[in-house]
Amino acid sequence: MGIQIIRQSAGIQDLRDGGAVARPLSQPACTTRALALAGADPHKAGVWECTVGRYERQVAEGEVMHILAGRCTFTPTGGQPLRIEAGDTVFFPPHTTGVWHIEEAMRKVYVVLAG
Repeated sequence: MGIQIIRQSAGIQDLRDGGAVARPLSQPACTTRALALAGADPHKAGVWECTVGRYERQVAEGEVMHILAGRCTFTPTGGQPLRIEAGDTVFFPPHTTGVWHIEEAMRKVYVVLAG
């Protein structure tokens, strides 16, 4: 796969519906949309967004993300809440668990690192 450019990734509209999060903690459940990049194997990469609400983090692998829009709090299991907002870049080590509280619809560019 060649070089891919996602023009104006903060505002693109052609994301695919990902449905509700797997472990919602709020009603209605947060819903997601995403654009996955082809050719990143064995990793996963793309643009992802989530509506307002709370849910448990489900990604077992390490992940780096850059927040394009929105704001939230992530509370790691046994840890203190971390404030995350547009412009922040975050790294989650493998097996990080905790709770997302999306306060303003969030959009990110992500790379999930394979084992």
